[in-house]
Amino acid sequence: MSTGSTQSQACCNTPAVVSKGYQEKGEYIEVQGMKTYATGPKDAKQGILIIYDIFGFFPQTIQGADIMAYTDKEHPYQVFMPDFFDGKPADISWYPPGDDKDKQAKLGQFFQTLAAPPKTLERIPKVVGELKKSRGIEKWAILGYCWGGKIVNLSSQESTLFKVAAAAHPSMVAPDDAKGTVIPYIMLPSGEEPKDDVEAWQKELKVPHAVEWFPDQVHGFMAARGDLEQEKVKTEYERAYKLVLDFFHKHM
Repeated sequence: MSTGSTQSQACCNTPAVVSKGYQEKGEYIEVQGMKTYATGPKDAKQGILIIYDIFGFFPQTIQGADIMAYTDKEHPYQVFMPDFFDGKPADISWYPPGDDKDKQAKLGQFFQTLAAPPKTLERIPKVVGELKKSRGIEKWAILGYCWGGKIVNLSSQESTLFKVAAAAHPSMVAPDDAKGTVIPYIMLPSGEEPKDDVEAWQKELKVPHAVEWFPDQVHGFMAARGDLEQEKVKTEYERAYKLVLDFFHKHM
């Protein structure tokens, strides 16, 4: 099991990351009644399901999906990001809530309702089933950001539909989730994830895995909270996607 640095080798041709005004390469389709961002070559037989963060569709997250889909011509993926919040994501101005009672209340209500994990978990098999039939995908990987990282953890247990998993700056990391993980797993914590929680989770893993810390990055840097106008953030954003792709290539 690897827990050290996983330097990228396969993804040497990552498209240039755009800091502002990103134009998506994919399209929006409907899957199980949800607006879904779909990108990647339509003849690719491998698929990636992306579970976004609580802020829903964001340019940085959409760009990440396109990177996953098109970076390596030898490993093309069809990538799908459903709108599990049905058009009602959290407002990014609520985060971080700090001592603001109103923001705390709004986030708390959101997590108890639209972001309650069981609601999303029961929809995932239906999404995968529909896309297998309509797009001919034979093998699946799953990638989640922040809140989506928790969904990935819970989707990597016995009878999982996925071959490999990745969680970027995940929320609610719990050792008990690791005990039941049955597929290879890469986690990319930022400097804002509790180190003790991640280390306790890692100790319980019994599958091939990698943990790569990004200690100078904020929670959400690979998704909605990534300020890609900052050169350091942009560089680490690109490196993080390379790491995930390499891990997926190895274990798909």
